[in-house]
Amino acid sequence: MTETGFEKVPARDRRRFPGISSRAYEHPADRSALVALRKLSGFDTVFKALSGLLPERSLRLLFLSESVRVGETQFPHLHAMLRDACYILDLEKVPQMYVQQDPNPNAMCIGLDEPIIVVTTGLVELLDEEEMRAVVGHEVGHALSGHAVYRTVLLFLTNLAMKVAWIPLGNVAIMTIVTALREWFRKSELSADRAGLLVGQDVQASMRGLMKIAGGNHLHEMNVDAFLAQAEEYESAGDLRDSVLKILNLLPRTHPFTTVRAAELKKWAESRDHQRIMDGHYPRREDDKDTSVTDSFRQSAAHYADTVRTSKDPLLKLVGDIAGGAGDLGGRLRDKFTGAAAAGGSGTGAGAAGPEAKGGATEQG
Repeated sequence: MTETGFEKVPARDRRRFPGISSRAYEHPADRSALVALRKLSGFDTVFKALSGLLPERSLRLLFLSESVRVGETQFPHLHAMLRDACYILDLEKVPQMYVQQDPNPNAMCIGLDEPIIVVTTGLVELLDEEEMRAVVGHEVGHALSGHAVYRTVLLFLTNLAMKVAWIPLGNVAIMTIVTALREWFRKSELSADRAGLLVGQDVQASMRGLMKIAGGNHLHEMNVDAFLAQAEEYESAGDLRDSVLKILNLLPRTHPFTTVRAAELKKWAESRDHQRIMDGHYPRREDDKDTSVTDSFRQSAAHYADTVRTSKDPLLKLVGDIAGGAGDLGGRLRDKFTGAAAAGGSGTGAGAAGPEAKGGATEQG
């Protein structure tokens, strides 16, 4: 054991990415969701108004007074990881980082003028050194991408929505923006996971970290391959009713489901895009000003088209079939929602699947 309490890991050099742009690792859905968010009616007005009202100084004072600030004399191992992550992603100014007493494993990057990274004691105690390195890289990725501003707005609006829930129209207006912000933030988590992998450069550590967040510190009882198989089953199992339930379960969340994050990250780790970055071929920050918004939309559109084409989710498969010109839309919707299997013959399905099928949506806490 080391002085920090972590098990020793073999020392190894990690690649550095001088001048890397966040475009290198940003998920296409992250970029398109953020563009859509900015186009939301009223968002600019609300955002500009909130920028002057958000209690950022209050947040900083709160963490300063109630949490432990990471530095050379407090949580020095986290301080070293933070500096290393900023060095690898070439983030010139190292954000302040705090450890907050909370048994729930969590981390966040917030702030308007300058990002602040906060990790809970539950997370620090749960993860080993390499797993934690990926998490710190994840949060530094949020900082480099400028996500902290929107995350801060989301936190503020979520709290505000709870306080004005008794005002029908006011709450509806706020929740419209909160829902859009959550949709973007879920996509931004996929981008930050990629940044964490670029910092840690150990895909197995990233997988273990996500698996522990889902199932706790029982690695001897868990298996990465079986964990990833859950994501495969989640995506492909069930019928259209299950697809709708997935959407309903996801809407209140700020993060994607953990198995889905693991599967997305593994797919990117094995992609040509990731290999090109590791080989030193990536977009530079100096070129960000020349980036075409149209190109970003094209990339996002291509990503969604590929997702629809390759997805095993029943709803997306149906969308793909319709887009591909498959006929008998009404019959296909009926069969999908009722789970009726197509028997041989003409497929008229007389009385086989009526409208009595029910979805039975349930709440998930």
